[in-house]
Amino acid sequence: MSHFYGSIPNSGRKTIPTARGHKSTGLIVYASSDNGAIETRLWYDKETGFDMFKVLQQTPDQQGSGVYEVLASGVVGEKEEED
Repeated sequence: MSHFYGSIPNSGRKTIPTARGHKSTGLIVYASSDNGAIETRLWYDKETGFDMFKVLQQTPDQQGSGVYEVLASGVVGEKEEED
């Protein structure tokens, strides 16, 4: 049985494409343009028992100086605490 689900509700397709991931595989989703990509990762952390997420921004650069930064990360379903 799948643990993670992904879908693309807004695209040029007539149907909504979906993807599934398991606790053992996780799920990685990319959305990109000519200027770069956003990657969302979901995985199950066996040590804590939580579903985790990470959202990254990446831009292509042949010289290795493109943007690669974590935009957000944490536990799925928990609100980030503010300082």
